[in-house]
Amino acid sequence: MSEEPESDTKAGGVAAVERAIAILNAFHAGDSSLSLNEIARRTKMYKSTILRLLTSLVQEHCIVRLDDGTYQLGSMLLHWGGLYQSALRLDDHVPPILRRLVQETEEGASFFTREGDHRVCLFRVDSPRSIRDHIRTGDLVPLDKGAAGRVLTAFDPSMTPASRMPEQPYIITVGEREPDIAAIAAPVFGPQKNLRGALALSGPAARFSAELLPSMSARLLAAAADLTRRLGGDTAAFDTWQEKTRSAA
Repeated sequence: MSEEPESDTKAGGVAAVERAIAILNAFHAGDSSLSLNEIARRTKMYKSTILRLLTSLVQEHCIVRLDDGTYQLGSMLLHWGGLYQSALRLDDHVPPILRRLVQETEEGASFFTREGDHRVCLFRVDSPRSIRDHIRTGDLVPLDKGAAGRVLTAFDPSMTPASRMPEQPYIITVGEREPDIAAIAAPVFGPQKNLRGALALSGPAARFSAELLPSMSARLLAAAADLTRRLGGDTAAFDTWQEKTRSAA
């Protein structure tokens, strides 16, 4: 096990800070605590270096040393998480994702949330093409019509048991909301796997052909994973789905 020299770090970074963050990142979901040996194994750093950094992390309540000599994440991370959530605004993050999707696909992109037995379009960026889907920001659509509505139902644990949630990470519909209009939608998650909304592409069904759908679905999934990450959600499910897609191809 070798330790990087102090100057060997990412451009513009500080080695000590990056190593401290590496220690925090060593903790995974399901870890109640980690031993020094396990932290060293996961970070590939010398124990002496880890112990120096742990001293500062414990002092700042980022790490707690338990009586059995193991370490667990400290309360400061929960404090930072609360600050992040209180400052988080959808309109800071959703529109850039929609604009990127429209640039990549030239189809209209929307973000929907559930409102009772309807879904509401919170954000919308239109396609640059003259023939397009004409849904608008603020429109209310029945929850059982269209891909986004089906996503908001299928991936909501209050409506669909986990055992019955789709294995495929997106849903495609044709002509459900309007004749000759197709849509493809994917879920967007926040912390604790909370469903925050549905990200959707929509347009004339003729442009959602079998040849174009693989590329469109890949771009949509990448955007949904990016938005999930921005909103504090876990992107592991998207990584798994994308890996299955690559394997199938």
